[in-house]
Amino acid sequence: MSDQNFLISIALRYNQIRSVHPIPVNSITLQTIDHPLLPNVLELDQICFNGLWTIEGYQREVDSPNSELIALLSGDHLIGYGCFWAIVDEAHITILAIHPDDQHQGFGQLILLALLERARQRQMKHATLEVRISNEAAISLYEKFQFKVAGQRKNYYTDTGENALILWRGQLQTAEFEDSLKEKWQQIRDRLHQQQWTLSDPEALLNLKKTSLTSP
Repeated sequence: MSDQNFLISIALRYNQIRSVHPIPVNSITLQTIDHPLLPNVLELDQICFNGLWTIEGYQREVDSPNSELIALLSGDHLIGYGCFWAIVDEAHITILAIHPDDQHQGFGQLILLALLERARQRQMKHATLEVRISNEAAISLYEKFQFKVAGQRKNYYTDTGENALILWRGQLQTAEFEDSLKEKWQQIRDRLHQQQWTLSDPEALLNLKKTSLTSP
């Protein structure tokens, strides 16, 4: 058998094995955070922020009609979560956290996309946040969604005295913004599929609700 025929036979055998034993696909779920999920959220808060908020603080956020908290889970494992406050016509993003073991897979983009889509649905016109000036990874993430630097807050972080950049994204109620979210979703979905992740009930991404992502 020639080398070429040998390689062809190996390729055919590999495809046969894949058809019988397909590569497993891991399911992830976007979910509005409720009280039963708060212990998981508090644990991830400790890992990522050394205790930014207390359990009572998170409980107030869950109960507040002006707060949106969205979690990303794989089974019982909390991959990450995000939060924004609805202040008049502005979505102030307060938290975006990804478990250290789950970073660099596109999950941060997915949660940010969900937060911005929910802000759009709530008729928010702008989105803003503060980020450490040294946090290049986070800044890069927000730049992918066309956030721009609007200023700085001096000595904003009390633990280090570090300055914060104020990032700003306007025009959330335009058709162009809606189209950009849909395009970004396609890019994120393709990246997740390449890593054998699939979002269960992907249509829920465009139908987020305060109490349940799957409510009619």
